[in-house]
Amino acid sequence: MSTVTAEKLLPISTAPENLPAERKANPLKSFITGGFGGICNVLSGHPLDTIKVRLQTMPRPSPGEQPMYRGTFDCAAKTIRNEGFRGLYKGMSAPLTGVAPIFAMCFAGYALGKRVQQTGEDAKLTYSQIFVAGSFSGLFSTLIMAPGERIKVLLQTQQGAGGERKYNGMIDCAIKLYKEGGLRSVFKGSCATMLRDLPANGLYFLCYEILTNEYKRRFNRPNVDLLPAIAAGGCAGIFYWIGGMPADVLKSRLQSAPEGTYKKGIRSVFADLMKHDGPLALYRGITPVMLRAFPANAATFFGIELANAFFRMVAPDF
Repeated sequence: MSTVTAEKLLPISTAPENLPAERKANPLKSFITGGFGGICNVLSGHPLDTIKVRLQTMPRPSPGEQPMYRGTFDCAAKTIRNEGFRGLYKGMSAPLTGVAPIFAMCFAGYALGKRVQQTGEDAKLTYSQIFVAGSFSGLFSTLIMAPGERIKVLLQTQQGAGGERKYNGMIDCAIKLYKEGGLRSVFKGSCATMLRDLPANGLYFLCYEILTNEYKRRFNRPNVDLLPAIAAGGCAGIFYWIGGMPADVLKSRLQSAPEGTYKKGIRSVFADLMKHDGPLALYRGITPVMLRAFPANAATFFGIELANAFFRMVAPDF
C-alpha cells in the first residue's frame, strides 16, 4: 500500500470531494443487502445483548443488599451457571425472525432518505444530509423493531433455574401480550425505540460514510474494500450506542415493567430513574454494549459488503 500524507476528515457540512461518481441510492438493493447484514449482526452479538438487557432491568436492591449482578462478567457467569450457555441466547428467536426485515427496512429507509435528497444520478450528499437520511431510516425500522424488542426484552429478563416461566418462546409471548393488552401491549415502548433510533441511526450511517469515503478518497478506490468496510462498520456501531444508550435503557425498563408501573410511559421511567439511580443509570449496561458493538456491526457490514460484491458480479446494473 502506498504511503499517503495525513489529511483531515472532511467537515460534516460539506460534500465528499475527489471521490468516484456514486450512483443514485437504490432502496430495493439496500433492502436485500441490509437484511443479510442484519442476520450476521444477531448471530454474532446476541449473548452480549442479553447481558445488557439484564443489567438494565435488574431489580433495585434494598438498602444493605447486594445488586443481582455486580457487572458484565458477573451477569454472564450467573446466567451460564443457572441457565447454561443457552441462557445467553434467550430471546434470539424474536430478533432473528425479524432481523432481516428490520435491517432491510432500516437500510432501505436510509437509501430512500438519500435518494429524495439527491438532485441527480451522480449527486453527492453533504454529511449533514447523510445524517438526516440515517435518522429517516429509524422511522422505517421502528414499526417492525418495536414489537420484536418488546418480546426480546421479556424473554431475556425471564429467569431460569427452576423459576416459573411465563413465556414459552417468541410466539407464546406475542399471543399472551396480545390477550393481555391488545396491540398496545405488543407495541409498548415504540416511542422509546424511535427516540433511540432516530439520532442513533443518524450517527451510525454518518460515521460509516465518513470513514469509507475517506478510505476511497485517499486510495482512489471506486468501492470500499472488505476489511475497511468491516472496521468502519464496527466504529459505526460504537457511535450508534454512544448516541442511543440512554433511550435504550429507558426502553428496556419500560418494556419489561408490569402493566401500570409507569403511568406516563417513558417520562415516568426517566423521572423514576433520575430520582432513585441518578444520570449514570442511563448508561447502565454500557460495558457489554461496547464489547458487542464493534464485532456485531462489523459483522453487519461484512454481510452487506459481501452482498454488494455479489450484486456487482451477477447484476452490475442493479
